[in-house]
Amino acid sequence: MPASKTTSAPKTLDTKLAKLGLRSDMDLVLHLPMRYEDETQVVTVREACMRGGQTWQVEGVVVKNEISFKPRRQLLVTIADESGELLLRFMNFYGSQVKQLSEGVRVRARGELKHGFFGAEMVHPTYKVINEGAPLPSSLTPVYPSGEGLSQTILRRAIADAMRRIDWHDTVPEAIRARMRLMDFAPAVKLLHYPPKEVDEYALTDRSHPAWERMKFDELLAQQLSLKRAQQARREKGAPHLRAVGALSEAFLAGLPFKLTNAQQRVVREIRADLREGYPMQRLLQGDVGSGKTVVSALAAAQAIDSGYQAALMAPTEILAEQHFRKIAAWMEPLGVRVAWLTGSLKKKDKTAANELIESGEAQLVIGTHALIQDTVQFAKLGLVIVDEQHRFGVGQRLTLRNKGSDGLVPHQLMMSATPIPRTLAMTYYADLEVSVIDELPPGRSPIVTRAIDQNRRDEVIERVHAAAQEGRQVYWVCPLIEESEALQLQTATETYETLAEALPDLQVGLVHGRMKPAEKQVVMDAFTAGEVHVLVATTVIEVGVDVPNASLMVIEHAERFGLSQLHQLRGRVGRGSAASVCLLLYQSPLGQVAKQRLMTMRETTDGFEIARRDLEIRGPGEFLGARQSGQAMLRFADLETDQWLVERARDVAQYLLDGELPENMVVVDAHLARWLGGREEFLKV
Repeated sequence: MPASKTTSAPKTLDTKLAKLGLRSDMDLVLHLPMRYEDETQVVTVREACMRGGQTWQVEGVVVKNEISFKPRRQLLVTIADESGELLLRFMNFYGSQVKQLSEGVRVRARGELKHGFFGAEMVHPTYKVINEGAPLPSSLTPVYPSGEGLSQTILRRAIADAMRRIDWHDTVPEAIRARMRLMDFAPAVKLLHYPPKEVDEYALTDRSHPAWERMKFDELLAQQLSLKRAQQARREKGAPHLRAVGALSEAFLAGLPFKLTNAQQRVVREIRADLREGYPMQRLLQGDVGSGKTVVSALAAAQAIDSGYQAALMAPTEILAEQHFRKIAAWMEPLGVRVAWLTGSLKKKDKTAANELIESGEAQLVIGTHALIQDTVQFAKLGLVIVDEQHRFGVGQRLTLRNKGSDGLVPHQLMMSATPIPRTLAMTYYADLEVSVIDELPPGRSPIVTRAIDQNRRDEVIERVHAAAQEGRQVYWVCPLIEESEALQLQTATETYETLAEALPDLQVGLVHGRMKPAEKQVVMDAFTAGEVHVLVATTVIEVGVDVPNASLMVIEHAERFGLSQLHQLRGRVGRGSAASVCLLLYQSPLGQVAKQRLMTMRETTDGFEIARRDLEIRGPGEFLGARQSGQAMLRFADLETDQWLVERARDVAQYLLDGELPENMVVVDAHLARWLGGREEFLKV
């Protein structure tokens, strides 16, 4: 049953609530407290002063009220009870507060008691003006996430009003609640909004209380149902049957100078099975840096071409798209496949020529950037879409390419990511996708030793770079991404290039950065690949896709400014040959706690899945997935570290409710999604 709209509040309040995403009565009821304050007891001023250093609630009469201007304007209010006096200090205050806290009024104040220069005091306590003998609350006081112009009092009143209007029926069937020992919905919600005095406050605070458990389960179940239903809806759409694994696929495999790893062979079998189906494949291919995802995607493209269809590969940057083009075209073109190249920087006549090849079907494989999704690009018979580094594209961009199929058919979609997704995260946010994992690196890869070095030892690092180059090895020197200023980043890279060129006059130093024209970048990259450039100074344009086996030393400047995932991606540019490889993380002291954790992780492991797990711990799922980019709704209550067991149960219950499509189950599914997602279910269907 859809949640009713909140209609009783004034429009200005509605607008303020809507900014918090609170548009219906059920939204308000599910706006649960982030913490609680214990206002159920009062201690004397003397008791609070003796214990100190904690949050206490005291009650007394105002005996002094003054505005002081030393060292700054502030309101000083002294209250007294039979045991002593206490100062309440307000740095920011209104004229109305001065009147409200006038001498003689009785005040109940709550805050952290500190012993300052002038004795015991509370700075900016919460307070109420009361009558003598006013009763204390019988339950803990909830504190809600708020926004501008929304006081706790207003929120509490709006939530209380909404609770009187909603339909309290339980959307989770009784049999499931009993089997999982879940609290009923209504008592769980009411307890969280109005926890009784005797409740375990610790269990409420750390969200382990059975009432929180019920909320987390419901939230996870709604997400799983929505994603799985989206998957079912996709399966009802028609897709090309790419059944043929023919001459091209066989010749491609036979011509490779290496043997696929067992993990690659397993993943190829999974993708081939999907492509033979008559509904669109929606598969995420993830594997660590250097695990060989490109060759797997090329084999998927070969199957599409063998079956008489076109394939398209879209990459987020021109340098990465060009790496794919060069590698895959070198494999495919000798086998008679026409590979088209399409990016925004192409000259108009080259774009027109590429578009003609694509539209006529003469180009069997198309590789490029966002340019592939332009309206002017029309495919003759698109059967497979491959999206590399899929999290770097917005939802609309991925959908636009998928919608370029013909004859009413939806192309199969293979998404690739070199950022491994921890298992719990994949189960939660990619429940509508099939996930293939390449969990094995090709043989012969050298281990990478990682060291963190203070910027003060920069001269030693330059000496090490020189020694490596003298031994015939090549070096990357990566400059940081400074988000506030692209110009500053460019300056950093340019200055580093000039410094190294001066310090290493017998070496050839190259420079690539984001502002260079693609052709200029490619000249430098080609020289580096050919071994003509010994040291390549670069911004993060070399983060993915660059493959130079002779490069065995990487220096990452200001490593503390990079995220874990990005550091791991950058480090993956070395260790691609047989020589022992080293990654030096130059950092600026002092380091913050998060930066210390990141650098320690990089020193301790080269396992992308372990790095991803720790990255999730540090950043949380929203930032890890790039929530705004991916279009995924983040969880409000469930914690993927501590609630993994609930994720698994919610997934199983969702599958049970959707299997067989029993009418009574569909009623349950619709009601649960309406309660938890309202009109936002479409948000998850991408």
